[in-house]
Amino acid sequence: MRTFELEGKLRENLGKKDAKKLRVEKQVPCVLYGQEENMHFYCDFEAVRKMIYTPYVFLVNLKIDGKDYQAIMQDIQYHPVTDMPLHIDFLKTYDDKPVKVNIPVVTEGFAKGIRDGGRLQVEMRRLWVSALPQDLPDEIKIDVTKLGIGDSYRVSDVETDTLKILNVKSVPVVRVMVTRASRSAGDGLTEDEGGEEVSTEGEEKSEE
Repeated sequence: MRTFELEGKLRENLGKKDAKKLRVEKQVPCVLYGQEENMHFYCDFEAVRKMIYTPYVFLVNLKIDGKDYQAIMQDIQYHPVTDMPLHIDFLKTYDDKPVKVNIPVVTEGFAKGIRDGGRLQVEMRRLWVSALPQDLPDEIKIDVTKLGIGDSYRVSDVETDTLKILNVKSVPVVRVMVTRASRSAGDGLTEDEGGEEVSTEGEEKSEE
């Protein structure tokens, strides 16, 4: 997993007034959980922007007033209008304790169904996983090469050695959707009365 270096300073005062003052000064209020006592600190907005405006998940090497901590970003609150970060929650990590994070999904290959006129639909762009910090990947890769029209790649199909996938196993991650082009090409698919695409050449293709 990618790492990110971040420096912070302990907050001398807490409360909404102090937090508002920090934000005016382009500082972001933060808290570090996972210890006997939560640690309230702040960091510069310019220092965190490359971490928060990206799809990747990072192991964060925090240096707060000279002391080192390893953590992951657990939650972030944004301003509803400016999209500026209002507050960031970090969770301290330990080498022997699993953590739960959302990992980006990346597709690989050219689906067979696309060649037949279908359209690739990514239903889940992130997967909720549990793993030791050192086993967390940058992304979860899914090979869609063998997917035909109407086929789907479900959570249960994701192969991982060191990760535990926490999403419902029956949920599709990626599927190849039927299109007008594929129907006009004579692939044997049509729509039923409820608007679902089904196969007229055998079993109904699941679109769950």
